[in-house]
Amino acid sequence: MIKKSPPLGKLLLDKGLISQEALDKALAEQEKSGRLLGRILVREGVISEDALLPVLSVQMGIPWVRIEGKKVDPQLIDRVPATYAHHYKFIPFNLEDGTLSIALADPLDLQTIDDLRLFLGLKIKPFLAGEKEIEKGLKRYYGIGAETVEKIIGQKPGSDLSLPEVATEDIEDLAQDASIIKFVNQILLEAFRERATDIHIEPFQDELRVRYRIDGILYEANVPSNIRYFHRAIVSRIKIMANLNIAERRLPQDGRAKVRVGKAELDLRISILPTPFGEAVDIRLLSTSNLLLGLRKLGLLEKDLSILESVIKRPHGIILVTGPTGSGKTTTLYSCLSRINSSERKIITIEDPIEYQLKGITQIQVLPKIGLTFAQGLRSMLRHDPDIMMVGEIRDFETAEIAIQVALTGHLVFSTVHTNDAASTITRLIDMGVEPYLISSSVELIIAQRLVRLCCPYCKEEVRIGEEFIQEPGIEPLLEKGVVWEGRGCEHCKFTGYRGRTGIYELLLVTDQLRELILKGVPANRIREEALAQGMRTLRQDGFEKVKMGLTTISEVLRVTQQEEG
Repeated sequence: MIKKSPPLGKLLLDKGLISQEALDKALAEQEKSGRLLGRILVREGVISEDALLPVLSVQMGIPWVRIEGKKVDPQLIDRVPATYAHHYKFIPFNLEDGTLSIALADPLDLQTIDDLRLFLGLKIKPFLAGEKEIEKGLKRYYGIGAETVEKIIGQKPGSDLSLPEVATEDIEDLAQDASIIKFVNQILLEAFRERATDIHIEPFQDELRVRYRIDGILYEANVPSNIRYFHRAIVSRIKIMANLNIAERRLPQDGRAKVRVGKAELDLRISILPTPFGEAVDIRLLSTSNLLLGLRKLGLLEKDLSILESVIKRPHGIILVTGPTGSGKTTTLYSCLSRINSSERKIITIEDPIEYQLKGITQIQVLPKIGLTFAQGLRSMLRHDPDIMMVGEIRDFETAEIAIQVALTGHLVFSTVHTNDAASTITRLIDMGVEPYLISSSVELIIAQRLVRLCCPYCKEEVRIGEEFIQEPGIEPLLEKGVVWEGRGCEHCKFTGYRGRTGIYELLLVTDQLRELILKGVPANRIREEALAQGMRTLRQDGFEKVKMGLTTISEVLRVTQQEEG
């Protein structure tokens, strides 16, 4: 006589993993929806999948297997088509003596096991595994959108994957094919889930590479090698989304598109570049939900925050933000504008491009082809009686001169400049041809910034400071304690030890003493010395403060800051 296993709910209660109240609530939900009890408990957050599976394994009498970290033979993956693996949601992980061991979330589903036995012509041995693990495993072993690519090719087990080049006249039709649309959507969805800011689609002689930029670092996405045959169709689909010319493949093109992912709306900035092996694509993902953080969430320390709060409330002057591309300058500017935006103030911006729509603020897009430059836009903005203006970037003498004149006539102006640190911005403006007396009388604050990756909150731990860092300038305050925080690496951070980013800042407040130095035309290092004497914190010092707070690591701060003299 077969001994009947106790119900799952009783097993979980006996082990103290759930409460009676939570079980009753889940059983009521099960009666209503017909869903499996374990899945209800996991989805409601009552128990984790990792805690549930060993108990479920005992209750079912079926062995439990961890997919994460398991090495699966690529030949086995090739033998089991992606369409089957995705449709039935399983991972094949071992083949021995005609028996295929598979991991699936519901190993008691006899219909699925019978179907697989028939399709694959093998005996099937089922193992229990978590849904999330299976989903991640499918992406890891087969690649993003593998089942979609197989459907396009019409692959059968063991069929030849080599395809002829798609004819030119078929490209537009193929770009509208449901499977190509689905594949592009899968690439976008995966990028959004991974918190990527950019997607790079790059053609080479024998491959099509897809990379995601996450927290400022590029990671190669796992995609099926077969997608190289559909490179032109994929690019054409992206062009159609952005209303670009799909017939033009010799010139660069730029466009925009909007897509919705769940409740989030993404603004896509799309750039196409011709290369010897076809067109390369960069897609910048902008989400308004990630933008307006508020000044307090930018990563400014209290002293710097109070300086910035006071300066942006001044009636006139220039506030400049400086740093390399991708250092968060736009987010800082928008956060400042949002902080002072009110019905009593007229705010106008001129940008290239407009990255986010700001409610209650008039925004202008630069269009050099028709003569609408930053300088021309600034002149026109003055006729609209603004209180506050933002210029996307000061690139030349004309723009700098007009911005300063605008500030001197009673307006508050925000803009960006490309320099290495705050003090160098003064020298940069003088190099453009701006007179020192105009700079000293108009510039109120210069902010230099960089983005550093944050220690992963799920796996960070205290470690001793490495010997290689002992001689670094500015490290002294960290040596007192002798330990810092570092992420050891986990699935939440893609085993990098980092998750998310914050800013490090250098705020140069232009005081009377600094105005005198600027008037004399002294070099940037002299201005920097005086600013430091007045209490300015350098980028590296600000970064090390954040290391001290356990937010980031020494190596990350050193990566983004230049070598500073003691």
